[in-house]
Amino acid sequence: MSATEALAPAVTSAIDRKVLRVLKAACAQHRTLATAESCTGGLLASLLTDVPGCSHAFERGFVAYSEAAKIELLGVPERMIEDEGAVSQPVAAAMARGALRASEADITLSVTGYAEAPPDDPDAVAGLVHFACATREGGLTTHVEFYGDLGRAAVRVACLETGLDMLARALEIRA
Repeated sequence: MSATEALAPAVTSAIDRKVLRVLKAACAQHRTLATAESCTGGLLASLLTDVPGCSHAFERGFVAYSEAAKIELLGVPERMIEDEGAVSQPVAAAMARGALRASEADITLSVTGYAEAPPDDPDAVAGLVHFACATREGGLTTHVEFYGDLGRAAVRVACLETGLDMLARALEIRA
């Protein structure tokens, strides 16, 4: 039986095991998690609240899909988005730090990317996703993935695994 309930049909057994380990470690360490999501649209937050008995480790999630939401909800500087682009390592880092400021969480994870290439942006690379993980102690790690043009759903599901791996490292466990 899957540990996750609502997302069970879409979640692989590997992701299921990882989310359970991450949540159990967060609970054992009395640490809370928050997400700042763009291209995943809250999918990671949904996954982290889907495990019975562990969801109290999740403090809150921010779905900052638009540039305006990144600026308003997470305090990402407008100039940074203009200069670097909404899908960039600096913006992912600013999103993770902004989620720390706007929450009570101990660890935040951000994700911003292109699940598919938007038709109005010829420079966008389908499957390019930037992640950042920030901790209340001041730690920050970033990661970039080039999943390729797998399709919207496959890229979003792949982001779950990468995000869980980053949270596991922040909790110093093996996902």
